[in-house]
Amino acid sequence: MNLPTTLCRLAGPRQVHCCSRNVSTIRRCLMNGQFPSVCSLLIAAVLAFNVLTVADAADKEPAAADAKTEKEMKPYKQTITGTDVSFEMLPIPGGTFTMGSPEDEADRYTDEAPQREVKIEPFWMGKCEVTWDEYDIWSFSLDQKIRKLRGVEPTEQDKKADAVTRPTPPYTDMTFSMGHDGFPAICMTQLAAKTYCKWLSQKTGHYYRLPTEAEWEYACRAGTTTAFSFGDDPGKIGEYAWYADNSDDQYQKVGKKKPNPWGLHDMHGNVNEWVLDQYQETYPAPDKSVQGPLPSPLVVATELYPRVVRGGSWEDDPADLRSATRRGSEEEWKYQDPQIPQSVWYHTDALFVGFRIVRPLRVPSEKERAELKLDAKKVVNQR
Repeated sequence: MNLPTTLCRLAGPRQVHCCSRNVSTIRRCLMNGQFPSVCSLLIAAVLAFNVLTVADAADKEPAAADAKTEKEMKPYKQTITGTDVSFEMLPIPGGTFTMGSPEDEADRYTDEAPQREVKIEPFWMGKCEVTWDEYDIWSFSLDQKIRKLRGVEPTEQDKKADAVTRPTPPYTDMTFSMGHDGFPAICMTQLAAKTYCKWLSQKTGHYYRLPTEAEWEYACRAGTTTAFSFGDDPGKIGEYAWYADNSDDQYQKVGKKKPNPWGLHDMHGNVNEWVLDQYQETYPAPDKSVQGPLPSPLVVATELYPRVVRGGSWEDDPADLRSATRRGSEEEWKYQDPQIPQSVWYHTDALFVGFRIVRPLRVPSEKERAELKLDAKKVVNQR
């Protein structure tokens, strides 16, 4: 059989035939940092078929990723350096929109008010939620392990990425047997998601981060003003989302439902997605000193709880999948954290929470990134 695993994509695009028992052995060896002789031989066989060098990966860098103006922005596929794992980014045009829901919207919650006009700068957004295939390269240091097996020296870019903190391997399978390849990564804290973005930025040379709540809703709506990006009829939700009635009580592979008008998949349902903002029970009152739309609002997080997640999940009803629906994080999501409140914790028990990434066209300055807390910082109140 073919080797449909993270290792195959890490080793390169050529396929290797081996039995399913060996596939499981390879993955288990890599993720546990154990390399028994049979595993080493199998890995060596894979690598012998195609040693994907850093230079090879660099050749895959898409020209579309180097846009300097909004007019030049195009979709692109980014390969994670030193691997054959990639993800797609779609351009989101700058513009204005009405954030929040109108008073007459069915199933509306009070925290979706007051509505306000918001101006958004252009950015790219992940076509799909971040998958385990991508996330495990960072969380299990698979890039370093593959590099070691190949005998490849790290580049200066690799060294910067290697310096980014990575979590201690979890004590259990974080997929909870719901699926790995092509499925959304889950059960991470906001800190873990932000740290992944920091690592990915160093790995690729492009600045990635979590979206703001305003950016997320703007991209979800994709120019619409209805309850969902496909209209007001919740009866159509099954065409666009995995939710309580069709998910079979678990998350599903990304990108299998219809996209929104801007080509983004799973903005409704599958897993809730982390954004940067602190959750508040209502939006801040409009600033009367600001004339016109409010530029790129962000509620800078000052407390650990609650932070905002968006989009609804595989366990939710349609009302919780609307474009304006918000949810705040809860301390109970980390009830297995053995050192609350002193520890820096990367894992949660929230099987319904994942994330997707954005890349702003205008890269913020170091000062702006620090003031707005856009990047991960290893302190307890960032968990």
